[in-house]
Amino acid sequence: MGLFDRLRGKDEPRVAFIGIDGVPFSLLSENPDEFPNMARLADEGSAGEIESIVPPESSACWPALTTGVNPGETGVYGFQDRENGSYDTYVPMGRDVQATRLWDRVTEAGRNATVMNVPVTFPPQRNVQRMVSGFLSPSVDKAAYPDEFRDQLDSMDYIIDVNAKLGHKDDKSEFVENAHKTLDRRFDAFSHYLQQDDWDLFFGVFMTTDRVNHFLFKDYERDGENKEAFVEFYKKVDDYLGQIREMLPEDVTLVVASDHGFTSLDYEVHCNALLEEEGWLSYEDDDHEQLADISDDTTAYSLIPGRFYINLEGREPRGAVPEDEYKKRRDELKEMLETLEGPDGNKVAARVVEKKDAFRGDHDEIAPDLVVIPNNGFDLKSGFKGHDDVFGQGPRNGMHSFDDASLYIDDSDASIEDANLYDIAPTVLDLMGVEYGRPDFDGASLLNQ
Repeated sequence: MGLFDRLRGKDEPRVAFIGIDGVPFSLLSENPDEFPNMARLADEGSAGEIESIVPPESSACWPALTTGVNPGETGVYGFQDRENGSYDTYVPMGRDVQATRLWDRVTEAGRNATVMNVPVTFPPQRNVQRMVSGFLSPSVDKAAYPDEFRDQLDSMDYIIDVNAKLGHKDDKSEFVENAHKTLDRRFDAFSHYLQQDDWDLFFGVFMTTDRVNHFLFKDYERDGENKEAFVEFYKKVDDYLGQIREMLPEDVTLVVASDHGFTSLDYEVHCNALLEEEGWLSYEDDDHEQLADISDDTTAYSLIPGRFYINLEGREPRGAVPEDEYKKRRDELKEMLETLEGPDGNKVAARVVEKKDAFRGDHDEIAPDLVVIPNNGFDLKSGFKGHDDVFGQGPRNGMHSFDDASLYIDDSDASIEDANLYDIAPTVLDLMGVEYGRPDFDGASLLNQ
């Protein structure tokens, strides 16, 4: 039990959640000699592979993980969403998340929450103990609250995110150096506030892992030139997680999780180029770069990652498909996507998910009609600037996967079988002894009770 906890005279159990964005469970579990701290946590607690969500994209995953509900409830379906009744699109931020976050439940229960670097939390909330927003935040100065927290992070040269543009270079050494620097600063800040020990819930995310995976994962899986750099980076991640576990007081349970898995990337699939090639989509003129530039006779369009929308009359402002033709056209599109093959002859889609099977909630009007969960190797892109070819290659060699996400709980009474991202929120609340209504979540607690 920590010093602050003793002084407060409280005895409620506490949780430290550490996110490791995009880290596949297989990477850690299959290399126990390289990553001994995570192997020890698995042996002494509980660990397993879990499923992500549809779609497995960080902007949708972190709101789902931190609320325990699907994008139909959070209102966030991906990195780019469509305005209701419009072709205008926007990048969802913290205020666009319409469901109750874990730390809000903790705060409402009279407990304290420190929240650090969680994606899709900008601008920082002012109803929690302290928060620095993560991915998509413009600067520490604008992303941290309260002022003394911001000043402390400034003094530590805290870095919100890696400079991903460095990963576009053929020589990855500068990118790897920047990744280590970002990881080091994150660990220093986490350590400082973990040991301050004035919180009931600590919720922090290492997103640098996702960045490294995007540019080095194929090197790891297929013995590329940067494999050693990849492994050395992850050895540091393992070491830092081990140090965090050691510094936690006895009344704190450590939970470590990723929001999706990762695999090697072979082909980028330009979904709107596909739709244009197959006659589903056209543009008003040759100068196009956004959804609003589609023509009136477009029958379908796509938003990243792998989300497909019928241009439906009455829902879209220039909908070309009457409601009585919706099911027919959707089924035709689904069949095309299910049979699509890449240049290597492999199917692009592992499965194509219909809206009704993935989403439930009040945000149906902006939900995709179909979502493609791709087979390993096919990364789905959905720009509107146009591409000469449906299949291409870019600077990234790693991509998200729906399966193989990670969950570790430093409690041997947890059961991580057939689990998914939605189970994490109720599990954390159970570990903390914070009451909630079971219908509040799409998942269920993993504690054996």
